[in-house]
Amino acid sequence: MTMLVALVVGLVAGIPLGGRLMGPGAGVERETAAPVAPAVAAAVPDAIGAEDHSGPYEVQEGWPKDISTLPGHEKWTFGAAQGIFAESPNRVYLLARGELPNLKRPAVKRFPEVGPSVQFPIGGQPWRSATATALPGAGGTGQDPAKGMEIWRGSSPPYRQVGVDARWEHCFLVVDAEGNILEQWTEWDKIFKRPHSVYVSPYDAQKFVWIVDDHMHAVYKFTNDGKELVQTIGTPGVPGADATHFNRPTFMAWMPDGSFYVADGYNGTRVAKFDAEGKFLLDFGMAGSGSGDEGDETRPGYMNNVHGVAVDVETRRVFVNDRANHRIQIFDENGKYLSEWKIAVRPSSLHLIQIGADRKLVAFDRNTHKMLKYELDGRLIYSWGTVGDFPGTLWGVHGISTDQEGNLYVAEVDAGRFQKFRPRAGAKPEYLISKPIYSAWK
Repeated sequence: MTMLVALVVGLVAGIPLGGRLMGPGAGVERETAAPVAPAVAAAVPDAIGAEDHSGPYEVQEGWPKDISTLPGHEKWTFGAAQGIFAESPNRVYLLARGELPNLKRPAVKRFPEVGPSVQFPIGGQPWRSATATALPGAGGTGQDPAKGMEIWRGSSPPYRQVGVDARWEHCFLVVDAEGNILEQWTEWDKIFKRPHSVYVSPYDAQKFVWIVDDHMHAVYKFTNDGKELVQTIGTPGVPGADATHFNRPTFMAWMPDGSFYVADGYNGTRVAKFDAEGKFLLDFGMAGSGSGDEGDETRPGYMNNVHGVAVDVETRRVFVNDRANHRIQIFDENGKYLSEWKIAVRPSSLHLIQIGADRKLVAFDRNTHKMLKYELDGRLIYSWGTVGDFPGTLWGVHGISTDQEGNLYVAEVDAGRFQKFRPRAGAKPEYLISKPIYSAWK
């Protein structure tokens, strides 16, 4: 009863319920609860006024130097930026589909013939799709590479012209930490038709350079200096799905023993595995029935547009981006189906997946313009990304890489540009994309 009276008196006197009631004559001691730190989603917790449009990174503007800085190329810039790989901060490989005219952003123009209040370009937004205008056409799922140039020229006047609307030069460049152009592998432009991705195996001390070309149905292996083509896997120009043929392959991933997987591909519905010397070992995957408005395929092992592959070296599981079916399928190293997890419903369209040294899966979504970082069971950790026409925004990220310093590099197929991002001071480490595995490199 005494405690009840004390409680009532305390409430009337304005003593907070969290206060401590003392014995007679002792007065009242106020006990203030420790402040509860808010849940922080910001990439840099103490940043004031930040918007996180580039997440835990800041862009290094002016990187790389444009093709227009090369003598005789003042009127040209990068075509669709397909792939990028950082061997080190001072040796970064850039892969593009030729060149496009180096044009300034046009003034806003109205189009009443289309409809009232229609104008273009829209402030702050991209205005030219590099992948739609760069050579060649026929880039989508199920399209025939043999019709690439026909599609690119157009079906009615004015027809596009090579040398005017685009040209096939400088598909492969090497740049340094400041973006200076170190090497131009122009002697190999003639063997490429639609170069798609570029790599150096983390387990290869010789650092051979691998380039996947989806229209040539081939994977090329070059010496690190680009002077020699040492191996071709697949039969260039001939599609198929067996030990010696691909059907528009897309990406690669390696096991620690040097064996590797090729995602095959836009028109193929499988993943092919090779030993460290490039000898075919096995493949897995079947053509699924679902696509587009028909709905996604749900049967395990059935695929539609195999547009990414990644390896968890600890468990030796293989993660496959079943792009058109909006899911990640997971297999053991020999292609036995284990599990899967779904990606958000349309319009999501993952362009690539990667697993780094931290054993987290990173993906970039072409349609939502997001970087997505997941636990390997599919739980989302963090995302960032903003579409736009200014540095640090993203439009169609098609290739990514990180270096030993934690810098992030992206190739944007729609924007037709390459960008370098540096970790922001104070950025949460778990939000950054992991540094890669370089077990064989010195």
